[in-house]
Amino acid sequence: MRNNHRLRWAAIPLAATLAVVLAGCTQAQLHGFLPGFIEEGEAPVSNQTDRIAGLWTTGWIVLLVVGLITWGLIIWTIVVYRRRKGQTGLPVQLRYNMPIEIFYTVVPLILVVGFFAFTVRDQIAIETRFETPDVKIEVQAKQWAWDFNYVDEDVYSPGIQGQPDPDGERGSLIESELPVLVLPVDQKVEIALESRDVIHSFWVIDFLYKKDVVPGKTNYMSVIPERIGTFKGKCAELCGEYHSLMLFNVEVVSQEDYDTYIQTLRSAGNVGQLDNNYDRNQNQPGTSAPTAPEGN
Repeated sequence: MRNNHRLRWAAIPLAATLAVVLAGCTQAQLHGFLPGFIEEGEAPVSNQTDRIAGLWTTGWIVLLVVGLITWGLIIWTIVVYRRRKGQTGLPVQLRYNMPIEIFYTVVPLILVVGFFAFTVRDQIAIETRFETPDVKIEVQAKQWAWDFNYVDEDVYSPGIQGQPDPDGERGSLIESELPVLVLPVDQKVEIALESRDVIHSFWVIDFLYKKDVVPGKTNYMSVIPERIGTFKGKCAELCGEYHSLMLFNVEVVSQEDYDTYIQTLRSAGNVGQLDNNYDRNQNQPGTSAPTAPEGN
């Protein structure tokens, strides 16, 4: 009884310490240090960010528990069944232990099926396209930049690859020269992804999601931006010499600021839609080079 009483008093400060540590965790720590969860109390970057982070962190928690049990059993076996002083020969050999064999067959099967089921559930939710999107964007990937078509507004924003900053530190780029995709907050956005040349990958880091951009095929992303701010994007598929400079920014703004930006593009003469007529695949042996330059 006395030992139990001492253990109870020892557990109190341990539990209090654990509670303080957990209470002091930031949103980034609680979501597995993933981007998109920086400020306390702020909304996630998109409607899918919580779902993706939940799948990631839950998976790691399960794997850590499995790892701890596995290492615990290994260490326990090493300690309990170690060779004692004076022992010789081989220990008693056991085989065909059916309960253990069933256990280490069924448990991994349950884990695999569980991971598969939750992944499919979340993937279906993420990949489902909006029936009536509020905003339609067409992204044209090219070596090594991005063009953005605002389909409903019939305007476009052309982009160039990242430009070195001569006045900045080594490797720094001129931020204002990067292509910018502007999205209105809390609106259903459908992004159609197309490539003019090779396979690229459209990745907005804080969205925790990326999708390949394949020549001759249109892929789609459906997302609702939920936090105003500027978020970095890049190509996540090695696509050639200047792949590292194929960067862009996503600016999530209010509807009023979005309308103002669209009017700015219209005033600058960027009316119409950029297409993917320029196709490097047409330059291969046995084909004729395109006669029309890239443009509307």
